[in-house]
Amino acid sequence: MIRPFDKDHAELAEMGGCITYVRGLTPEKVAIRLGGRLENFTPATFYELYGGSRSGARLGITVVGDWVMIVEMAGTKLGITSDIVTRLSAGTRFVSHYCLAVKALDYFYWLEDGELRFCFVAQDGCMEPVPEEFAEIMNEIEARYPPLVHLHMGPMFLMAERLTGIKLTPRLLEEATYLCGVVSEPEWDIMGW
Repeated sequence: MIRPFDKDHAELAEMGGCITYVRGLTPEKVAIRLGGRLENFTPATFYELYGGSRSGARLGITVVGDWVMIVEMAGTKLGITSDIVTRLSAGTRFVSHYCLAVKALDYFYWLEDGELRFCFVAQDGCMEPVPEEFAEIMNEIEARYPPLVHLHMGPMFLMAERLTGIKLTPRLLEEATYLCGVVSEPEWDIMGW
């Protein structure tokens, strides 16, 4: 079994979930774009994000620098569904990754103002052609990781870090305070290229 090369990546791969980054918006604006009602959002810790909900997708929203980070740890996949990706990426940069390590279901998306720039879709692979500005990141991944490594074993975290400037770590997730709430889950429609 291939192991992640970075201790933080190993812990993140084990956690799974969906992490979405949206630049330049507030948590409140993100909650509204997701269809949430602000009065139903409350402060929460990372571990409080694990509780499920029968009425929709439970998520946490926090600020990291110029970015808003959306964390879904209860098995939902808002950050990879077409409707949500389109809404959240309007007028800004959007990056998301999802992994379900048990089944090696890895997804990664990068959009600029609603335009898909790059994606990796489980079982379909990478979008072709790779954009010129992403080639350097792909070269770095090829140099650091063995061929055919699963994205959740490190590459997805490196891609997100290069596009956002945020090094995702378990500590970052655990120490953040989140605006936590439940939003309606859209029809299951994974964004493709």
